Amino acid sequence: MEQEQPLPASRIRAGWRAALLVAGALVLGVVAGTVTGYAVQYGRPPTPLPPLARQDLKMPAPIAANDATTQRTINANRWDKADEDLAQKLLDAPAGARDAESGYESPDEFATDSFERPAGGFPSLIDGRVRRAAHVSWHEGNDVIDIRLIQFRERSGAQRYASDFSGFMPDDDYAGNSGYALPGVPADFGHGWLSKVKEKPGYLPLRFGEAVVRRGDIVMDVKIVNERADLSEGEINALAKRQLERL
Repeated sequence: MEQEQPLPASRIRAGWRAALLVAGALVLGVVAGTVTGYAVQYGRPPTPLPPLARQDLKMPAPIAANDATTQRTINANRWDKADEDLAQKLLDAPAGARDAESGYESPDEFATDSFERPAGGFPSLIDGRVRRAAHVSWHEGNDVIDIRLIQFRERSGAQRYASDFSGFMPDDDYAGNSGYALPGVPADFGHGWLSKVKEKPGYLPLRFGEAVVRRGDIVMDVKIVNERADLSEGEINALAKRQLERL
């Protein structure tokens, strides 16, 4: 059987030249077609856009400021639910409660009430970008109830605060345990603790329960201190549920 003879180099080069010429012609054809399309489109009149769906959108007419003017009335169109009165979202002290107090807390008051070392706690509040805090407390029977709503400027600040809180609660100086999941609250958004009984000679036995829940940029901190060490998770859960519904 005869072997196939290789093509001469001159024929190979000629074949490549033909292929390059065809490819070049194709590219030039595409470019020419694109340029022609742009030229045709440029010569046509512009197509008008469809009308907006709400052409009759009415804006409130500006009015002069007076004694009734508030920050909310000025920024009516930029107001958010989170900008409402935070203190109004707190639970009301029940009828017959003793030593009831409610209202906003300044950062230094918050640090004094919440940290063993307020001088170190105050800068952490500033670094955490706390926006405002509202607090309510009362005495009822053998219980002292404290509820705080802490709003941060960003959600990340609220998340960090709640995470740090969960970090130190297992220490013996605090709850002394890792706590429990709050019913109906995702694990990443809330947790509850029931402390060990605190006993000291000459004093009544104490036990406290606490629930911390984050909702958006607000952290809810609900705490019950019982002066007879008679406290259950159910009492903490019930109070936390009521405050969450109010929030």
